[in-house]
Amino acid sequence: MYTDPIADLLTRVRNGGRAKHSSVLIPNSKIKRELLRVLNEEGYVGRFEHLDGVGNGSLRVNLRFYNNAPVITGIQRESKPGQRCYVKAEKIPIVMNGFGIAILTTSQGVMTGKNAKTLGIGGEYICSVW
Repeated sequence: MYTDPIADLLTRVRNGGRAKHSSVLIPNSKIKRELLRVLNEEGYVGRFEHLDGVGNGSLRVNLRFYNNAPVITGIQRESKPGQRCYVKAEKIPIVMNGFGIAILTTSQGVMTGKNAKTLGIGGEYICSVW
C-alpha cells in the first residue's frame, strides 16, 4: 500500500515514459482523473480510459513521445501529505521559464497555474511538469 497516490501516479507516468512504454496502468480515483485531464489538455499525455476491475478499477494512460523521446522530461511533486504547499494567485510559480506547467487544486477544481492566475485564485500546488 502506498501513502501518496498522487506521487504514485506521477512516478508511474515518469517511469513509463523513460522505459518507452506506450501506456501505463494506474489505480483509479477522482483526483487522478482530474490530474490526467489537465495533462491531456496541455498535451503531455494522450487520452486515458477507465478500465473496470477490482475496486474502483484502473486507468490506462497513453503516453506521448516526440522524436522517440517522452514529452514529459520532468515531473515533480510539490505538495506532499506531510507538508502541504499552498500558494496565492500572485505567488503561483512559473515553471521552466514558461516551458512547463504548475498544476493546482483550487476551489474551482484542478487547473494549471496559468488558468488559476487568470482567474485570480490560489490553491494547493500539486506538481510541476516540464
